[in-house]
Amino acid sequence: MSQDENLAAVVSTAAQDIGGFIRSQRELAQVSVRQLAEKAGVSNPYLSQIERGLRKPSAEVLNQIAKALRVSADVLYVRAGLLEPSEPSEVRDAIVMDTAITERQKQVLLDIYTSFREQNEAMDEEPATD
Repeated sequence: MSQDENLAAVVSTAAQDIGGFIRSQRELAQVSVRQLAEKAGVSNPYLSQIERGLRKPSAEVLNQIAKALRVSADVLYVRAGLLEPSEPSEVRDAIVMDTAITERQKQVLLDIYTSFREQNEAMDEEPATD
Protein backbone atom coordinates (compact mmCIF):
# COMPACT_ATOMS: atom_id res chain seq x y z
CA MET A 1 0.00 0.00 0.00
CA SER A 2 1.44 3.38 -1.01
CA GLN A 3 1.80 6.24 1.43
CA ASP A 4 -1.09 8.13 -0.26
CA GLU A 5 -3.37 5.08 -0.02
CA ASN A 6 -2.39 4.61 3.62
CA LEU A 7 -3.16 8.27 4.38
CA ALA A 8 -6.52 8.00 2.59
CA ALA A 9 -7.39 4.93 4.69
CA VAL A 10 -6.53 6.77 7.92
CA VAL A 11 -8.63 9.79 6.91
CA SER A 12 -11.54 7.53 5.95
CA THR A 13 -11.37 5.68 9.28
CA ALA A 14 -11.24 8.97 11.22
CA ALA A 15 -14.25 10.30 9.29
CA GLN A 16 -16.26 7.16 10.04
CA ASP A 17 -15.25 7.27 13.72
CA ILE A 18 -16.25 10.91 14.20
CA GLY A 19 -19.43 10.41 12.19
CA GLY A 20 -20.50 7.42 14.25
CA PHE A 21 -19.71 9.27 17.46
CA ILE A 22 -21.74 12.31 16.39
CA ARG A 23 -24.64 10.05 15.43
CA SER A 24 -24.57 8.28 18.81
CA GLN A 25 -24.43 11.60 20.69
CA ARG A 26 -27.31 12.95 18.59
CA GLU A 27 -29.38 9.85 19.30
CA LEU A 28 -28.61 10.08 23.03
CA ALA A 29 -29.80 13.69 22.95
CA GLN A 30 -32.93 12.51 21.10
CA VAL A 31 -32.42 15.03 18.32
CA SER A 32 -33.12 14.40 14.63
CA VAL A 33 -30.50 14.98 11.93
CA ARG A 34 -32.55 17.94 10.70
CA GLN A 35 -32.75 19.48 14.20
CA LEU A 36 -29.03 19.07 14.84
CA ALA A 37 -28.15 20.48 11.41
CA GLU A 38 -30.29 23.53 12.11
CA LYS A 39 -28.77 24.07 15.58
CA ALA A 40 -25.23 23.63 14.24
CA GLY A 41 -25.80 25.86 11.23
CA VAL A 42 -24.97 23.22 8.62
CA SER A 43 -27.09 21.64 5.93
CA ASN A 44 -29.04 18.47 6.61
CA PRO A 45 -27.34 16.52 3.74
CA TYR A 46 -23.88 17.63 4.90
CA LEU A 47 -24.51 16.45 8.48
CA SER A 48 -25.87 13.17 7.15
CA GLN A 49 -22.69 12.70 5.09
CA ILE A 50 -20.57 13.39 8.19
CA GLU A 51 -22.50 10.82 10.22
CA ARG A 52 -22.08 8.21 7.48
CA GLY A 53 -18.33 8.84 7.29
CA LEU A 54 -18.45 10.27 3.77
CA ARG A 55 -17.18 13.70 4.83
CA LYS A 56 -14.65 14.75 7.44
CA PRO A 57 -15.78 18.02 9.05
CA SER A 58 -13.51 20.98 9.69
CA ALA A 59 -12.61 22.08 13.21
CA GLU A 60 -15.12 24.94 12.92
CA VAL A 61 -17.96 22.60 11.93
CA LEU A 62 -17.00 20.25 14.78
CA ASN A 63 -17.14 23.20 17.16
CA GLN A 64 -20.63 24.14 15.93
CA ILE A 65 -21.82 20.52 16.26
CA ALA A 66 -20.31 20.28 19.76
CA LYS A 67 -22.18 23.40 20.87
CA ALA A 68 -25.43 22.09 19.39
CA LEU A 69 -24.96 18.73 21.16
CA ARG A 70 -23.75 20.40 24.36
CA VAL A 71 -20.55 18.37 24.44
CA SER A 72 -16.96 19.53 24.64
CA ALA A 73 -15.43 20.43 21.30
CA ASP A 74 -12.20 18.81 22.55
CA VAL A 75 -13.94 15.44 22.64
CA LEU A 76 -14.90 15.80 18.98
CA TYR A 77 -11.44 17.09 18.05
CA VAL A 78 -9.80 14.03 19.62
CA ARG A 79 -12.28 11.70 17.89
CA ALA A 80 -11.58 13.40 14.56
CA GLY A 81 -7.83 13.14 15.05
CA LEU A 82 -7.30 16.89 15.33
CA LEU A 83 -6.07 16.73 18.94
CA GLU A 84 -3.99 14.21 20.82
CA PRO A 85 -5.90 12.52 23.62
CA SER A 86 -4.84 13.58 27.09
CA GLU A 87 -4.24 11.14 29.91
CA PRO A 88 -7.49 9.84 31.44
CA SER A 89 -9.02 11.94 34.19
CA GLU A 90 -12.32 11.31 35.94
CA VAL A 91 -12.52 14.99 36.91
CA ARG A 92 -12.00 16.15 33.32
CA ASP A 93 -14.56 13.62 32.04
CA ALA A 94 -17.12 14.73 34.64
CA ILE A 95 -16.71 18.38 33.67
CA VAL A 96 -16.98 17.64 29.96
CA MET A 97 -20.10 15.48 30.36
CA ASP A 98 -21.93 17.86 32.74
CA THR A 99 -25.01 19.18 30.95
CA ALA A 100 -25.85 21.71 33.68
CA ILE A 101 -23.04 24.10 32.74
CA THR A 102 -22.20 25.96 29.54
CA GLU A 103 -19.27 25.26 27.23
CA ARG A 104 -17.57 28.44 28.47
CA GLN A 105 -17.98 27.35 32.10
CA LYS A 106 -16.61 23.92 31.24
CA GLN A 107 -13.56 25.48 29.60
CA VAL A 108 -12.90 27.73 32.61
CA LEU A 109 -13.15 24.77 35.00
CA LEU A 110 -10.85 22.69 32.79
CA ASP A 111 -8.32 25.54 32.61
CA ILE A 112 -8.31 25.91 36.41
CA TYR A 113 -8.02 22.15 36.93
CA THR A 114 -5.15 21.92 34.44
CA SER A 115 -3.31 24.83 36.07
CA PHE A 116 -3.60 23.19 39.52
CA ARG A 117 -2.25 19.90 38.15
CA GLU A 118 0.64 21.63 36.39
CA GLN A 119 1.46 23.62 39.53
CA ASN A 120 1.50 20.46 41.65
CA GLU A 121 3.67 18.62 39.11
CA ALA A 122 6.13 21.54 39.12
CA MET A 123 6.28 21.45 42.92
CA ASP A 124 6.93 17.70 42.86
CA GLU A 125 9.85 18.21 40.48
CA GLU A 126 11.58 20.90 42.57
CA PRO A 127 14.47 19.60 44.64
CA ALA A 128 13.94 19.80 48.40
CA THR A 129 16.13 22.43 50.08
CA ASP A 130 16.81 21.81 53.74
